Amino acid sequence: DKEFDIVFMDCQMPELDGYGATVQAREKGFELPIVAVTANAMAGDRQKCLSVGMDDYVSKPFTADTITRMLEKWTGKSELKLAV
Repeated sequence: DKEFDIVFMDCQMPELDGYGATVQAREKGFELPIVAVTANAMAGDRQKCLSVGMDDYVSKPFTADTITRMLEKWTGKSELKLAV
C-alpha cells in the first residue's frame, strides 16, 4: 500500500483527461488535494479546474519553487517523494 499526500493532475492526458479523472476520483470519495498541472493559462482555466473538484492550479512552465509552495500550502511539507 502506498500513501500519498497530494496529486499533481495533468489536465491533458490522453483517453481520460485530468478533468474527467478528477470528477471520477471525487465521486469515489477521494479527498486528497488535487492540483491541476496544465499548459492552459487563459482566463477561466483556473476556474474550470476548481469547478471539477481540483483544489489548486499550476500552469506550465513551472519551477521547483512553484511545486514546493504547493506542497507546503496543501500538505505542510516541503519534501517531495515521487510515486509513479
